[in-house]
This record gives sequence, C-alpha cells and structure tokens, in this order.
Amino acid sequence: MAILRAMRGLIFGLLALLAVHAHAAEMPQTLALGSAAPDFKLRGVDDKTYRLKSFSSSKLLTIIFTCNHCPTAQAYEDRIKQLVDDYKAKGVAFVAINPNDPKSIRLNELGYTDLSDSFDEMKTRATFKEFNFPYLDDGENQRVSRAYGPVATPHVFVFDQARKLRYTGRIDDNERPEKVKSNDLRNALDDLLAAREVKVPQAKVFGCSVKWAGKKDAVKDYMKQVAEEPVVVEPVTEDGLKALRKNDSGNYRLINVWATWCGVCVAEFPDLVTINRMYRHREFEFVTIAAHLAEDEQLVTKFLKKQQSSGKNFILSGTNVVAMIEKLDPEWTGALPFTMLINPKGEVVFKEEGEIEPLELRRKILNAMGRVK
Repeated sequence: MAILRAMRGLIFGLLALLAVHAHAAEMPQTLALGSAAPDFKLRGVDDKTYRLKSFSSSKLLTIIFTCNHCPTAQAYEDRIKQLVDDYKAKGVAFVAINPNDPKSIRLNELGYTDLSDSFDEMKTRATFKEFNFPYLDDGENQRVSRAYGPVATPHVFVFDQARKLRYTGRIDDNERPEKVKSNDLRNALDDLLAAREVKVPQAKVFGCSVKWAGKKDAVKDYMKQVAEEPVVVEPVTEDGLKALRKNDSGNYRLINVWATWCGVCVAEFPDLVTINRMYRHREFEFVTIAAHLAEDEQLVTKFLKKQQSSGKNFILSGTNVVAMIEKLDPEWTGALPFTMLINPKGEVVFKEEGEIEPLELRRKILNAMGRVK
C-alpha cells in the first residue's frame, strides 16, 4: 500500500508539473529590454489600419496593452489621456492595443465593467471616454500581443527613436491617483527625452491577466453550468411587494416587472439575465415580478425557464395586478416593463417605465455600486 501511495503521489506530481509547463507554454515571453519593436498591422476603433511605421515621425513610441473590461485598465484611462496631452508636443506617440480574446471572457468576469472586449465595444468605450490616442484590436488572433508578451492590462512598452525597447512595466505604482508615489512611465519618458539612460527601465505590472485564446471551452462550460441552474417561481403578496421595495437585503436590488404578453418585456429580458450574470457575485440581486395572476403560473414558469432566469422570480398572488404593483411604486403609471434599481438603504437610484437601454442600465448599476468594493 505504501508503494502504491508513493506511485500515486509521483503520478499526481508529474501531472501537476505537466500542467504548470502547459500553462507556461500558453504564456508568451515578455519582450526583452533592448529588443526591436515587433511590427504590427492592426485595425483601430476609427476603422483606420495602423502599422509600426505609422508612428515613424515620433521620437519615442509608447505602446500600452489595455482593454475595456479590466477595472485597473479603466482606472488608468484618464491618466493615459493626460500623458498624451503632456507629451505629444515633445514627440512622444501613444498607441493602445487590446490583447484580449473576447470569446475567452466569461460573464462573471465582467462584474466591474459595462462592456466586454469585442471590437464594437472598444468603439463604444473609446467614444464614451473620448480617447485621444489610437485604440487597436488584437483580440482576433493575438499575434501582436504574443510578440510583445504583455502580462496584464495595462502593460507599457516604450521604444526609443531606433525603436529599441527602453522601458517596460506599469504606468505608476498605484491605481488610485491620490496614492501614487512613483510615476514610472513619466520618469522613463523624461529620461529618454533628455538623452539619459532610463533609471528604472523595468517595473512590475499589476492588473487583469491577458485573456489569451484557448479559454473558449471554459466559457462554454460556464454557460452550460448557468443554464442548468434551477428556475423557481414563487407567489408574492402585497406585504411581500412592500418588503421587496423596502430592500433590507444588503444588496443593490434590480426589480423588473414584466408580462408574457408585453413584446418589449420579452425582447429586453435576455439583457436583464445577462446583467444578472455579470454582477450577481457582487452585492447585487435580480428580482423579476410577473404581472400575471396565480392562474398563469405555468405560462410564466415556461417563459422564465426558457430565459434561464435563475434569480428571484415572483408572480402576483392577488386579484388586482395594478393595485399590487403600486405597492412597489405608487407613482407607477401602468406601463410595462417597469424597472427599478434600489440601493441597500431602500433608495431608488434608477427607475424606468418602458424599454431599458442595457448599456445605460449597466452604467447606472456600476455608478451605484462603485467601480471596486
């Protein structure tokens, strides 16, 4: 038995070692200091094609691998814009590249963002944040990202006029601007512009890991898992509706009142399910209330199961739909769908009668919960 246990231990150890090496093989090596800048040909959010030679007139070239969905990357967007303003006239070009494969990102990895990392979403982010630098997409095949080897987002690479790598690492040492003590990127740019050796040519990065292709199976497994979650419909009384409105759950509560006969309700429901899957691992919960009476429970349940709505689902237990829903909001005019976001203090921070705009709602939720907690 002792020999058998030893053999099992050896086998498990070898398997673990092989797994580590396999993971390491997936991770490209970060470009070494002194290396020439790998060439690229990538599409920007302005639908222009950019190459390395597109920036040949600049003294220095700063390439920043960043993305939409990472909260750390988001924290640096305004600082990148300020860097562009401060150094453009000095001959420094900036370009941002999104290295992430959007098909390898699970919904539960989007709990701190309004957008994922597809090209269309990159366009939306660039417009919303008024980017003053080219924002390029490498998520389709990640060839450029593998040539540079970013570890996390954001990850900076600074090249001199001969396009040799002179600095790689972080922008600064804290994602909270008020706590920054070391402006690593600015220091490197100042050294190079003054024809000095970069005092600190390499600094450790921090942020979200790059989402390399190959995680699509994990995404499929996740979607299969959430699809198999039970869908339950419970009756709710007037007192129950009052309690939902009061919200002593400690969570931000998104309530959607809907009906199967409401075309807009049916059309927008998948977006609400997606929102729930994005944010439910935070202090957030999704509650649906079917504007139907108990006799329609089978119809309501069938719809919710088709939508894979595994949040808290209710159907009215009274006989007067309008009177019951008014327990949520006496000002409700009667229009469906009806959506409310209530904070843990019981305060309504968002309310909409009629169709919601999913992106606007995600931003309302994030603004209420905060970017990080």
